[in-house]
Amino acid sequence: MNHISRIVLALLVLGLSSCATTTNTSHQFAEPTAGWQTKSGQLAYTDAKLSLIGEVLVRYSKSGEFELMFTKAGGITLLSLRQDATFGKVEGPLARRGWSGPLAEAPPRLRGWFQLRDKIVNGRKSATIRHDSGEQTFTLRF
Repeated sequence: MNHISRIVLALLVLGLSSCATTTNTSHQFAEPTAGWQTKSGQLAYTDAKLSLIGEVLVRYSKSGEFELMFTKAGGITLLSLRQDATFGKVEGPLARRGWSGPLAEAPPRLRGWFQLRDKIVNGRKSATIRHDSGEQTFTLRF
């Protein structure tokens, strides 16, 4: 196999693997309204290779719609997450190539992020929320 064929094959494999990370992009999330709860604060994220602290903005509705935006100083978005009861979408460098699809099919590296919804919504009065999902740890301070 010549050099050009190897490059074409590598690009094809890369393209196929990145397509596999998104199962459905046509899902419609509800847009935030004045009735949504909003919280802002600080998020500390740790996994086996990385430890980050940044700002977090969370919005959620009584019907279960949820948004989370994790940013670093200067407005750099590290992760953007949208979620409802059955479907999720995540984008940004921490999500690698991004992903969207049914929550039950979420890749292991993103499951902890999706689990934060229940922790935040059910811990409404808590100023600090900590979630350990095995390989990832999240500490939120509102």
